[in-house]
Amino acid sequence: MIATIVHQLTRNLTEKQIEDNPNFAAYFVDHTTGVYPTSASGAPWNAAYIGVKGDTIADLNEDLAAEQKARVTYDNILRLVDDPDIIEPIKFLREREIVHYQRFGEGLRVVTDKLNSKNFYAFNPSFDK
Repeated sequence: MIATIVHQLTRNLTEKQIEDNPNFAAYFVDHTTGVYPTSASGAPWNAAYIGVKGDTIADLNEDLAAEQKARVTYDNILRLVDDPDIIEPIKFLREREIVHYQRFGEGLRVVTDKLNSKNFYAFNPSFDK
């Protein structure tokens, strides 16, 4: 959704508008108005952003942290924009992060409540014999 918003905001830019924004001009040289996922500071997205350990508790905590980081990003976007066509989808995405956080929290509670249950494997039984 963010990529779609960026595309909608940049697809009809004039050459002058691109030249007047040095940060976007550098982006334009490399990507035209194509969507190339980067952080606000320009670091490209890569799979290293996904923290998977293979341990249920560690992975759920990573998921909880990721949802909160996304929520903060949406909060920051909302502080900077005044266009309702941007605000409404961002508010939706922010609400979705909150719901995801709640569900991951519930999952973590279920896992930790059952750690000592018979036949419950929080870890890989192939390795943890």
